Amino acid sequence: MRKLTIVFHNAGGGHRNAAEAVGSTLTAQEHPWDVTLLDFQVLLDSLDLLRRLTGIRIQETYNQILRRGWTRFTPQLLRILQATIFVYHRPIVNLLAGYWAEHPTDLVVSVIPHFNRELAESIAGRGAGGSNRNGSGNSRVPAMCKPPFVTLITDLADYPPRFWIERESEYIIAGTEKARQQALAMGHPADHVFLTSGMVLKPKFYDEKSFALTGVERVAERERLGLERDCPTGIVLFGGHGSSVMVDIVKRLDQSGADVQLVLICGHNQKLEADLRALPTRKPKLVLGFTTNVEHYMALADFFIGKPGPGSISEAMQFHLPVIVECNSKTLPQERYNAEWVKEKGFGIVVPSFREIAPAVKRMIDPATFAEFRRKTGVYSNRALAEVSEILEKCYAVAQPGAVADSVTC
Repeated sequence: MRKLTIVFHNAGGGHRNAAEAVGSTLTAQEHPWDVTLLDFQVLLDSLDLLRRLTGIRIQETYNQILRRGWTRFTPQLLRILQATIFVYHRPIVNLLAGYWAEHPTDLVVSVIPHFNRELAESIAGRGAGGSNRNGSGNSRVPAMCKPPFVTLITDLADYPPRFWIERESEYIIAGTEKARQQALAMGHPADHVFLTSGMVLKPKFYDEKSFALTGVERVAERERLGLERDCPTGIVLFGGHGSSVMVDIVKRLDQSGADVQLVLICGHNQKLEADLRALPTRKPKLVLGFTTNVEHYMALADFFIGKPGPGSISEAMQFHLPVIVECNSKTLPQERYNAEWVKEKGFGIVVPSFREIAPAVKRMIDPATFAEFRRKTGVYSNRALAEVSEILEKCYAVAQPGAVADSVTC
């Protein structure tokens, strides 16, 4: 069986989500892959100086920054991280090469930024191939070719330099035309840069049953959850640990007299959940902790409020929900283009601060404005998960002996 290694880490949820989505799809198809999910941070633990000194991994530092809202200095912190990677470039490449020698594979997919140069060089320098390409699948037999290396970008655009796209990258999968153009501008050949119709989402976001609630079912479910049947409904989501700004959003909307009710998903943040439940409001609100059924609540909503994360925006778009997002100096630098994308496409409203949430919501629910937003989001169609599966099959096929290939060195 063909072997695929997907490299991910847990800095933010989007990387793991993409890895698991692609992995589960490829293991379940008619001609399945043997998929390994490689947690890059675990592999790097022996080199992680921050963990040695503090007991905290680099990825957990990133997650703490998100939870506490300390994002204003992220651009500077990114440069420090990139400088550290530069210093440890050779040890990282050697560590990876050793891993490939012990764990041969036929195809490598990266869903992480920052380390794609190191991944590419480790694969090119130490053939990591899994099967012997003659169908035996015997991993002890050296591969005839190095495996293809594919970078699957899980942001709407790159944030150069040394973020997603490297000159050493072999194949690039981009979810927007902006990202595709960035790869081409770096000199990557057009037939090595693949454009999908969006970001890779969890498989259930492509399940038609998630979208198939009739008007009657939607009304009944709203009422069952304690919401009003016909009141404009916003879903508020700030990642797996929520954000304290959600409290301010609820207060400002309530004080403004806006005729909206909210579904507020707090993730693992139990204090935030308790604070929101305790808030008195004129209109009903549904406060939830961690849930694996975000798609169910999006199907009940009319619009989305949250940070401009690529995953959150893409999930909202899958349900044709117009969005209200914030973009300012505290916005993660790799997410600032997402706000531009929302404005360019006419998919929602970008505010400089959620202190302006009340006028933004009143504008959103104006019947004529809302109808125009829904018209534009209604044409959005994301088939990225299936498209990525097809692209990976092509990249693998090109690397086989006898295939016409100008990119794989045997």
